[in-house]
Amino acid sequence: MLVTNLCGVELRNPTILASGILGVTKESVNRIGNLGAGAVTLKSLCHEVRTGNPNPTMFADKSVFMNAVGLPGQGIDNAVKDFKILDNLSVPVIGSIYGYKIEQFGQVTKKMASLKPALIEVDISCPHLDYGKPYDADPKLAAEVTKIVKKNAGKIPISIKLSPNVHDIKEIAHAAERAGADAITAINTVTAMVIDIDAKKPILANKMGGMSGPALKPIAVRCVYEIYETVKIPIIGTGGVTYGKDAIEMVMAGSTGVGIGSGIYYRGLNIFKKVCKEMRDWMKKNKVKNLNEIRGIAHK
Repeated sequence: MLVTNLCGVELRNPTILASGILGVTKESVNRIGNLGAGAVTLKSLCHEVRTGNPNPTMFADKSVFMNAVGLPGQGIDNAVKDFKILDNLSVPVIGSIYGYKIEQFGQVTKKMASLKPALIEVDISCPHLDYGKPYDADPKLAAEVTKIVKKNAGKIPISIKLSPNVHDIKEIAHAAERAGADAITAINTVTAMVIDIDAKKPILANKMGGMSGPALKPIAVRCVYEIYETVKIPIIGTGGVTYGKDAIEMVMAGSTGVGIGSGIYYRGLNIFKKVCKEMRDWMKKNKVKNLNEIRGIAHK
């Protein structure tokens, strides 16, 4: 009922652990796989070791989850040593990469490809990292990154992760597709800020951060909807998915995969099983046999 084909990769269900949440070791990948996720995205890696931003880096309430962790990570070289291979784990793995310069995207992609992930996700859109160039907002630059990643990925499909902090996300998605992207991940977090009115200053040390959580879902759904009308490649709809109804909404907007990240904070590590059960219950109630029947149906 929930089996999903994403760029030729069969997933037992469409739920995908979003990058930045727990996907840091083989043990954590297997753990999330055993807890029901259809696929797991690794924490984003670049050409070097990063310590990230100083604390406090996170804030959460009932509808908003904020972070400005600054993409800390062990770097691709250490990851290659630790993981060795990614195609023998309990669940398909999506390797997430980024770079500061265009050539670094290619270098990191080549090393990530050696691990044999199911897909490679390309983060050009972290809202609290200065890439030096606006890869997420300039269609020409987004296309350049896509081309060099595609060149170095071999036969592994690539998905370009887009930002909602742009004037026209459709234009960026179209540029990535024309440059060879196999899929689009939509969306990354929205740039936001929270202020402690007693301390009279921003809560996050970085001042601004990326907003996720339930409040992000309507923005993500809008972006997926617009992208679906623009490209023919699959979309991984990510942002604010917390319940089965949210996942169904993403699919109706046009997504193939459904990313879940901050939802773990709100519903625990079993969220993947919970969301899948809620999706199945809705589908049975509404006599929907498979997700292909409702994918993009909101456009009709």
